[in-house]
Amino acid sequence: MSQCCINPSILSADFVNLEAELQRISNADAVHVDVMDNHFVPNLTLGLPVVQRIQAVSPVPLDAHLMIADADRWAPAYADAGVASVTFHAEAAMAPVKLARELRARGSKAGMALRPATPVEPYLDMLSELDMLLIMTVEPGFGGQSFLDITLPKIRRARAAIDGSGIGVALQVDGGITEETILRAAEAGANVFVAGSAVYGHDDPAAAIERLRAAGSL
Repeated sequence: MSQCCINPSILSADFVNLEAELQRISNADAVHVDVMDNHFVPNLTLGLPVVQRIQAVSPVPLDAHLMIADADRWAPAYADAGVASVTFHAEAAMAPVKLARELRARGSKAGMALRPATPVEPYLDMLSELDMLLIMTVEPGFGGQSFLDITLPKIRRARAAIDGSGIGVALQVDGGITEETILRAAEAGANVFVAGSAVYGHDDPAAAIERLRAAGSL
């Protein structure tokens, strides 16, 4: 399993001072950008124009998590914008293999996300088409939720399949990650962790990142 990566979610940042907030996490592995459309999830955050501006000023690569309907249509534009990694939801894609290939062809890493109740087994055959698999550990749509331990068996099954395939797919978790829950998720096999309030809820987000990185490194 590859090294522990911490991708802070700017959903917990101060949007009025977003450029400064990005500089405060310059030691992160990537910045997790939650794109919500008020259709796939009951919340509205930001869209492509704002992501393009974030891309222009971020000190670290962008990890875009698209919680949007009709991902087949809209996701490729984020790859065209230069986003390092674009993750779409399996539940929102009509042709996930085709979409993953298109994202890669446009220069981005391809990620696919699964809601807590979505089984991982139907998608294991397409691991070779992905750079990252995201197991949601809360229901997508809002920050500040508590980690769902019921997702741990699914993380373990995903890790076993990834290891068995011999393919270097990153296994990301998103939702309720703290210095305590990151250990459980890491033990289950995750190696990329999205953290919002556990980073931006501290006076020194950079120090919080280092504490999470230490806690998640097994």
